[in-house]
Amino acid sequence: MNNDRRPGTLGELKASGYQPRRIKDELRANLIEKIRSKTLIFPGIYGFDDTVLPDIERAVLSRHNILLLGLRGQAKTRIARMLVNLLDEYTPVVAGSELNDDPMAPISRFAMDLIAEHGDNTPVTWLHRNERYVEKLATPDVSIADLVGDVDPIKAANLRLPYSDERVIHFGLIPRSHRCLFVINELPDLQARIQVSLFNVLQEGDMQIRGFKLRLPLDIEFVFTANPEDYTNRGSIITPLKDRIESQITTHYPDSIEVGRKITEQEARISKEQNDRVKVPSVLKDIIEEIAFVARESELVDKKSGVSARLTISAYENLYSAAERRMLRNGEDRTTARITDFWGVIPALTGKMEMVYEGEQEGPYVVTIQIITEAIKKVFLQYFPDPSKLRKKGQERDPFGVVKAWFSGGNVVDLMTDAPSKKFYAELEAVAGLRKVTETSAVDELEYFTFMELALHGLSAFEQLSRDFIQTKVVFKDPLAGQLGKSTADDDDDMRGLFN
Repeated sequence: MNNDRRPGTLGELKASGYQPRRIKDELRANLIEKIRSKTLIFPGIYGFDDTVLPDIERAVLSRHNILLLGLRGQAKTRIARMLVNLLDEYTPVVAGSELNDDPMAPISRFAMDLIAEHGDNTPVTWLHRNERYVEKLATPDVSIADLVGDVDPIKAANLRLPYSDERVIHFGLIPRSHRCLFVINELPDLQARIQVSLFNVLQEGDMQIRGFKLRLPLDIEFVFTANPEDYTNRGSIITPLKDRIESQITTHYPDSIEVGRKITEQEARISKEQNDRVKVPSVLKDIIEEIAFVARESELVDKKSGVSARLTISAYENLYSAAERRMLRNGEDRTTARITDFWGVIPALTGKMEMVYEGEQEGPYVVTIQIITEAIKKVFLQYFPDPSKLRKKGQERDPFGVVKAWFSGGNVVDLMTDAPSKKFYAELEAVAGLRKVTETSAVDELEYFTFMELALHGLSAFEQLSRDFIQTKVVFKDPLAGQLGKSTADDDDDMRGLFN
C-alpha cells in the first residue's frame, strides 16, 4: 500500500476494510502465498533444502513457536531474522503506543484511553516489518525486569501516581514485542527462574507484571536458538519451557564440499580489488572446506563444541590476504594463491577449534598443521593415485617414480612463502617429472603450478617425501636425507670423541 494512501486515523482504517489478525496467522498466510508462487523463502541458506527449511515451513504453517537447536555457525540466527520476510510489509498501530497496539484490538491502557477520547479520529501510524523484529542475546545477567517489566519510580513521581496505578509500569522487551517476532539467542544461558517467566506467554498468551491485576494478551511469535543441552556447560533449557515450545528443529553443518563452498564464497568479505588481482584456484577452495570437515572428525578437536562455518570464511579471507600481501611485497600486479599461503591462514583457524585435553597437550599450532595436512591429503587423492598403495597393487610403473628418484639424488626444493611468482614457479619446474605427473589434472598453464605444488605436499603427507617448515620457507627433500644426515653427524661426533 502506498504510504500516502494508508489510513491515518482509526475511522479511515475501519473504512478500508482492515481486519486484525494474529501474527502466527499472518506468517502462515504469507508463507502459503510464497509457496504457491514458488518464491524463494530463505535466499542464501544452503544445505538445508531437504532438512531444516521444510521443518521451519511446517512449524509456521502449524502456528508454532520454534526452537532452533544446533552447534555454533549453523545459520540459526540468520534463519530467524529471515522469518521477518513472512510478515506483512506494513501494519497499523495506535500512534504513540509502547506496545504496538492494533487500533482495532488495543491491549494497553494508553491505547484504550486514547481511543476512548478520540474515537474514529485516533491517529494511526504504520510499522514496517523490519521494525517488528526484536532480538535478545540471553546472558546470565538478564533480569525479569529486562524481559517483562517493572515499576518505574521516576514515571510514578513525574505523573504523581501511586505505585498501584498500572501507568507506572515500565514495560520490558517481551510486552514491547507485541505483534512482533521475538528471538532469544542462546536460550540455555538464561537463568532457570527467568525461563519460568516465559511459561504464560507461550501457553496462555498473556503476561502479568509484578502484583498488578492486568494481564496483557500478548501476540508474539517466539523463535529460540540454542546449542544442544548436552553440548554446553553454561546451562540448559528447563523441561517445562521446552515442553511449551511446539517445534524443535535441529540444524547441521554442510554435508558436502560444494555446499560448504557456496556458503564460504557468499559470506567471505573479499573486495573487488582483491578478487580482480588474486586468483584462488578451485583446488585451494576445496582444501579450505576439507579443513573444516577434517577438524569436525578429528579426535583432537572437541566435537561437542563444533567447528563453525566461520572457520572456512575466515580462512578464505586470510588466504586472499596472504596472497595479496606477497603480491604487494614483490611489486606484482596479479598473483595466484598457493598452498604455501595456507601458513598465513593458521591464525584464522587456531581460535575457532576447541581442543580436547590431548589436543591442548599437542598445542593448537601443531594440531592445525596436522589438520591442514590431512585436508591436503584428501584433496590430493581426488586428482592423484594413492602413492602408499601403488606397490601393493603391483603396478609396473609408479607415476611418481621420476619425482622421487630426483629427490633421492640429493635434490631439495625450497618454496619460499613470499617468493615472487617467477622464482616460485622455477623451483617447481626444476623437479624432474613433476609437470608430467600433473598433466592429467591441470586445466590451464597457471593451474599446472598449483597441481605441481599439490603433488609435492601430497607426497609428503603420504611420507614419500620429507617436508620441513623453516621460518619463511617449506623445504621438500628425500625422506631418508634427514636420517642419513643425522647418522653421519653422529658418526662424526663419535670419531671426534675418539681423538679427544
